[in-house]
Amino acid sequence: MRVLIIGAGIGGLAAARGLLAAGHDVAVFERADGLRTEGAAVTLWSNGTGVLGELGVSLDGVGSPIDVLQQRAYDGRVLATVDVARSAAHYRQRNVCLPRRRLLERLADGLPDGVVTFGRPCTGVADLGDGVRATFSNGTAVTGDVLIGADGRNSVVREAVWERDPAEPTGWATWQGATPIPIEVTSGRTGAMLVGPEGSCGLMPCGEGLLQWWFDIRWTPGTPLPTSPVAILREQFGSWTAPVPQVLAAVSDADAGFFPHVRHPVPATWGKGRITLAGDAAHSMPPTRAQGANQALEDAWFLARTIREASQLIGAAKRDGRDTAGIVPMVLRRYEGARAPRVGRVAKQAGKEDINQFRPLLIRTIPDGLASRYFTTFLGQVSNYLNDH
Repeated sequence: MRVLIIGAGIGGLAAARGLLAAGHDVAVFERADGLRTEGAAVTLWSNGTGVLGELGVSLDGVGSPIDVLQQRAYDGRVLATVDVARSAAHYRQRNVCLPRRRLLERLADGLPDGVVTFGRPCTGVADLGDGVRATFSNGTAVTGDVLIGADGRNSVVREAVWERDPAEPTGWATWQGATPIPIEVTSGRTGAMLVGPEGSCGLMPCGEGLLQWWFDIRWTPGTPLPTSPVAILREQFGSWTAPVPQVLAAVSDADAGFFPHVRHPVPATWGKGRITLAGDAAHSMPPTRAQGANQALEDAWFLARTIREASQLIGAAKRDGRDTAGIVPMVLRRYEGARAPRVGRVAKQAGKEDINQFRPLLIRTIPDGLASRYFTTFLGQVSNYLNDH
């Protein structure tokens, strides 16, 4: 089948790899002029690294392994220590934090020339019954058998299918970056999250001598962005325990990217006819569970399997002289129905923004061993890939 993919982010490139490996004709269209390099780093848990292995993507030589997550109060008190190496051993897939650009480079590596067309903003899509069509800002159009909207938070494809954007702001936003800061966290295998009345700060090693850092703060939509975000962060978080002041002293406004948080319920049906969605286009969520990239990879893996199934069913129907018209829409709704409960669970939890709430007494009532076991269980609850394997 000829599959059109709108968006060359994590989900779009991963879907392209899986579909090409299954023998499909794939064309990816990206509005940007090249691979996107914005964003700091991404944390891939066992479900994400497992999917990458299935897609033939190696993470050798990039990123940093993550064995422990530690939550601390703003004054340095340790509130919880989660042994995430336990989940890696259980699922036999490691946990890695790496720069987003490195993941995109690895996903794009080896794709045949001409598969991805850059500088081609999509302006509309249509289900034609027996096929699909995508139109672009330069007036051109292409047709295919299936269309996947992997065009992110501001998805043109979702707008065409859902006719609305269901997401609403959560009242929180993130300032984030990846900066070479020579502190202990940067060279280790432990991620730290500090929480206090002002919000939260996260620190993760992500390889290449880089520290992924982020600050979650309360934010009202429409509020003008500050001229110097780092000055605001230093004012709000500068009195926190080490190494927060050291991090704030080392970063610059040029390092800081802004990410407003939104949430919405994940519907059971994402697409229409021969059109479906993947990644943030289907399920925008706050980053508090670090599952956005992982769930986009899960979508891509499941979609490749689903479209392979459609091809097999069409072949069997043709041999038997049966009608094939409804097969592609049926299997795409099957993909959405299988993914929605898993990704809906993590989206609901992330949408609570509870990790940003300063509740030290409540956090300390949970034993570290129980928290470690829960993390392993949670990954299984939100992953089709881990359950399948």
